[in-house]
Amino acid sequence: MLNFSVRSRTKASHENVMPNREKKLAGFKVLATNHTSFTVSNLDRSVEYFVGALGFELVSRAPRDPAVISRITGVDGADIEVAYVQGPGHRLELIQYRAPDDRGRVRSLPCDVGFAHIAFDVDQIDAAVKASVRLGVMPIGDPVAIDKGPNAGGRVVYLRDPDGVTIEFIEKPRP
Repeated sequence: MLNFSVRSRTKASHENVMPNREKKLAGFKVLATNHTSFTVSNLDRSVEYFVGALGFELVSRAPRDPAVISRITGVDGADIEVAYVQGPGHRLELIQYRAPDDRGRVRSLPCDVGFAHIAFDVDQIDAAVKASVRLGVMPIGDPVAIDKGPNAGGRVVYLRDPDGVTIEFIEKPRP
């Protein structure tokens, strides 16, 4: 069992907590984060939000071979179209399933086990919220001052898109 503790700001502590990045655990090492993926109900709407409101770049958009996707996902009869959008330092994969017909919808709350969201640092949180609202991505509440942690002194807000995808904006404290 691995024992991890909260990272300290001191170098000596940092070296004890962070594993050697060149060390291979179990015969492999993670090289980088490739993407984060969200399944959406309307690919056009989702691409419009990330490209039109957040300024991401559409990298590719295309259907996939249903037989291959079924093998990858374990979903029989999966028929999808995938768009990749590139933001600052991170790529998102947006997937719209056209089949199977018996798809469900996830409606989790931040307190639910397995809940996930994606957070973006923004320079103007109020402007980011305003641009999001114009495209139907609604704030859960007003931006709130952050009192603890690595973003202390900044502001934060959660938003939800029409599919229930939660997006967090963080405005770092100004010097």
